[in-house]
Amino acid sequence: MNFKKVMAAALAGAMVFGMASSVSAATEVTFWTLNTRQEAVEPIVEAFNEANPDIKVTASFYDTDGIKDACKVAASSDTLPSMWFNWGGSLGKFYADNGKTYDLTEYAEKNGWNDKFTESALNLCTFDNKLAGYPTSYNALGVYYNKQIFDECGIEVPTTFDEFEAALKTLKDNGYTPMEAAGLNGWHVMRWVELLVEHFAGAEEHDKMNTFEESWDNEAVVQALTKYKEWVDAGYFPDGFLTLDPNDAIMPFGSGECAMDLEGQWYDGQILQNDLDINNYGVFAFPSGGDNRMSAFAEMTEFNANLSDEELDACVKFMDYYQSDENVEKYGEYYNVPLPVQGAEAPADQINVNGMLETSNKNGTFTITDQAFPTEVADVLFNAQDAIANGEMTPEEGAANIQKAIEDYQAK
Repeated sequence: MNFKKVMAAALAGAMVFGMASSVSAATEVTFWTLNTRQEAVEPIVEAFNEANPDIKVTASFYDTDGIKDACKVAASSDTLPSMWFNWGGSLGKFYADNGKTYDLTEYAEKNGWNDKFTESALNLCTFDNKLAGYPTSYNALGVYYNKQIFDECGIEVPTTFDEFEAALKTLKDNGYTPMEAAGLNGWHVMRWVELLVEHFAGAEEHDKMNTFEESWDNEAVVQALTKYKEWVDAGYFPDGFLTLDPNDAIMPFGSGECAMDLEGQWYDGQILQNDLDINNYGVFAFPSGGDNRMSAFAEMTEFNANLSDEELDACVKFMDYYQSDENVEKYGEYYNVPLPVQGAEAPADQINVNGMLETSNKNGTFTITDQAFPTEVADVLFNAQDAIANGEMTPEEGAANIQKAIEDYQAK
């Protein structure tokens, strides 16, 4: 036997084994996120994996309600990914309460997250003094409106509730659907309903209701649901709005069919993604009265409670790269900007964002209802919205049902 050939074969085998060992040694982590960000996430993951051969990130994509369902199912079977997109409030708190998400409190302290992220974002990702996620956005919602339609109809930006209602009637009389609302899964319509509650209840009572210190079975909620029904009957929402998908809300708004939509600062990015002229759109705080508070919420990436130290480091390294200035500059329309980090600013082409956040800071905010409520209670509110719109439930019954759901939840 040729000794040189034997040695060459042995060396080649060792090299192949070494390469295989190197590949298999890569820390593999999985990431579930929204499909509305897929066009940015896919190239970001590819670039990260190429630059970090010792880590492999695999991403999967879901729509807004799909990711909620997928994570709940995975949590029940202990098959959650390494990291997943989530919101703050009750949606993120569920995974913290059930021991499914990594407690980042100690990690954040060691790595200076208090100097990196804004205090408001960290607070909205913290439950029972435990940090449950890596903050990715802080969002406030305002009324986006089509400036050209307002000008055509002679409408000034409303500053009072009465002026807002007058604008609704003028828009309808001129052949426009005043407000976009897509009722599938409830949360898009809820944005209008919660502002009616804010108007009739006032800020102080609304906050107490959202923390269940005050009953939802009260006159303010009945008035809010009654006004909502009046708006439905007046045709202020699109025909068949209860079955429309909120993921498609940009289409009737962008086409000029609907004059207003209630959205967060991410809408600037969506307007740009759809090749619409951003200069045609403005934003104002819904004139609920008082300080005209805006609803607000945080978004974050939660990490699996069972991650090893090596896997956690890999996940955080990926998130740091994903949220880097370089990628925000490259894919800005796919982020909710400005990022919730110290000193961050919105891209120059997203012209409504800075003013919107300044308004929210000035006016104050309240936690958006589907994050203030546990899912069991939010679902009852959503069902009430549908039934009241269809004339199958009275506002009084809706208020009573919501409070019963709260009491049933508390009894657990």
